[in-house]
Amino acid sequence: MSPAPLLAAPLFALCGATLLAPNAVAADAQNEAAAPAPPNVVFIMCDDLGWGDIGCFGQEIIETPRLDALAEQGAKFTAHYSGFPVCAPARCSLMTGMHAGHSYIRGNGYPKTRVKDEDRGLFPGQNPIPADAVTIAELFQDRGYATAAAGKWGLGFEGSTGDPTKQGFDRFFGYVCQWHAHNHFPRFLWDMTPDLAERVQYPGNDRTLHGETYSQDEFFRVADEFVTQHKDEPFFLYLPLVTTHLSLQVPEDEPSLAGYRQTIKEEPYKHTSYLEHPTPRAAYAAMVTRIDRQVGELLDRLDELGLTENTLVIFTSDNGPTYGRLGGADSDYFNSAGGFRGRKGSVYEGGIREPLIVRMPGVIPAGTISDRPTYFADWMPTLAHLTGGELPEEVASEIDGVSFAASLRGKKQPAPEFLYWEFPAYGGQQAVRVGNWKAVRTGLSKVKPGEPIKTELYNLTEDPTESNDLAAKRPEKLAELVAVMEREHTPSQLFPMRALDASKQAAN
Repeated sequence: MSPAPLLAAPLFALCGATLLAPNAVAADAQNEAAAPAPPNVVFIMCDDLGWGDIGCFGQEIIETPRLDALAEQGAKFTAHYSGFPVCAPARCSLMTGMHAGHSYIRGNGYPKTRVKDEDRGLFPGQNPIPADAVTIAELFQDRGYATAAAGKWGLGFEGSTGDPTKQGFDRFFGYVCQWHAHNHFPRFLWDMTPDLAERVQYPGNDRTLHGETYSQDEFFRVADEFVTQHKDEPFFLYLPLVTTHLSLQVPEDEPSLAGYRQTIKEEPYKHTSYLEHPTPRAAYAAMVTRIDRQVGELLDRLDELGLTENTLVIFTSDNGPTYGRLGGADSDYFNSAGGFRGRKGSVYEGGIREPLIVRMPGVIPAGTISDRPTYFADWMPTLAHLTGGELPEEVASEIDGVSFAASLRGKKQPAPEFLYWEFPAYGGQQAVRVGNWKAVRTGLSKVKPGEPIKTELYNLTEDPTESNDLAAKRPEKLAELVAVMEREHTPSQLFPMRALDASKQAAN
């Protein structure tokens, strides 16, 4: 679709030259030439990287010098949240500005009519976002930005309404389907434009533990090509990386791998799911350090092209780290969740609180640290403001996000009214944060219609690990947060939540 422009058109574009006096035309032309170029945006999102996996967020084992330096050069947000605790819906919340109670996609399901057929190069893909969804990419595209994504999409298979090239991207490179993305040495990756979709084959890869071409290297190769090609025009680059998602895989020539094998002690464990790596802890650490180095190389390219001062760089993750020792991952060993309760798939803090680093010299004060709560739904209005415009009214009136551009600029900004989550999988969950209070519901899939729903209550200032349930001691605060939970949930045919849907119907 073609939404209204991200920014209002400049006056000289609205007036015919024949209606202006010669000196006015010259003045307008001079002003146009003097006007700064619209800022570029590079949005980097890791996969299953925990809040505590980066040095500047407390990591003590894994080395991340470039990301730590990026935080010193810009802002670090310590209370930034994903929209969901798993991949596909988190991406939907980010792209569309909708929170979990209104989002089109609320889980990782895939269309039942699609089948996996690796021999034909087919993977089912996830449920597609609808054609009338308005994405961040569409808004930038309509503004005249070049747009590209490289990584994992997860919001619709090729040719569907959720095809990334139908949702605002001039080019998409990577895994369209999350199932395909469970191996970092794929047989092929998609290279797609609105006019052509082709599979780039990698003969040296056979979806085993090792191969000749590492998908993440390809994502950064395409990113480098894109920023170089579009250095003279505004661009939006979205890098939804697949690392550190399982399987644990990293090239054997990764410089940090040998070092981590010397310094990190491996311990026996019972392997379940995904490929088994001989040194899983060292592999995970090396995956993170490789991300760090390649982000640094991309930053160096921006600097070489003279784009650093006019480029907004964002680094975050889609959800919390993997639980248990699934696939060999060891979130407890690395303290990947930063001490918070919960892991991927959970609406407790460890499943949804994400690292966030943002840099734009001259706009974002260096060394800023903010604990203002923000989440994925906020990015659509925030990016509009940081690139100099407002959202179209028809978009602004529909989304749930609230701009935190003022906070990024180092100004004081009131806390959001609330942050809301729900998640039909992993037993059925719901949560809301109001100020420093958070209410959590779990096990909703087992609650029968009409049965009371147990709700936990936590004070995150006094109890950031959500260990002390205050529901019985603060019934008035509990009632306040429950009212928000009941108000913000809207039923979804695709992702029903029986207990919440029944409560909503009774209220209406």
